[in-house]
Amino acid sequence: MFKFLYETHLHTAEASACASGSAAEMVRTYAEAGYSGLIVTDHFFNGNTAIPHKLPWKERVELFCKGYENALEEGKRLGFSVLFGWEYSYYGTDFLTYGLDKAFLLNNPDILSWSLKEYLRRIRSMGGFITHAHPFRKAFYIDEVRLFPEDVDAVEVINASHTDPSFNAQAKAYAEKHRLPQTSGSDIHHTDRFTGGGMAFDHPLHSIEDFIAAVRSGRYKLLGG
Repeated sequence: MFKFLYETHLHTAEASACASGSAAEMVRTYAEAGYSGLIVTDHFFNGNTAIPHKLPWKERVELFCKGYENALEEGKRLGFSVLFGWEYSYYGTDFLTYGLDKAFLLNNPDILSWSLKEYLRRIRSMGGFITHAHPFRKAFYIDEVRLFPEDVDAVEVINASHTDPSFNAQAKAYAEKHRLPQTSGSDIHHTDRFTGGGMAFDHPLHSIEDFIAAVRSGRYKLLGG
């Protein structure tokens, strides 16, 4: 039934400093693995970005979107769906942001001056959808666990890159406690570390709005658990 597989958390070398796989390579990797599509979620400018911060805002946004745009071009060649998002960071606390586009970024050059609460509120008020990524991950760059159950739309309960299963178990318990939709993603950065995460749906997703609607409806299966 749930035969349409999609990656929801993916980084490209074009825009994420910690990634080695190019956008086109990522698309080919997932297409060969039988997926129907993916969502590019490169690290935003307050995360591990590959985009120089001293450039003018328009140039920064144009470069940031290259990962998505290159993936989209390869996807069109292969008949493979590519959708757009990004991963916003606050001192190691990360939020997958879906539903807004390049024009939104170009029109909001002050976005990095917004407080975290303001970011979450404004993104959602403008039609965006926020998934709290790997909320219980522990790493040297994460100084504390920060939770925002009233300010997000979903929780990533399976991050297929985790080697410690307790991180995912805690995330699932948290999502269940607050009755938040659950998502899964690979958090992939390198094509040679394919982990098979993501989500399966009973229909193809033609837009990021289709993805959001499907998550809200609960009509999906989590992969990678």
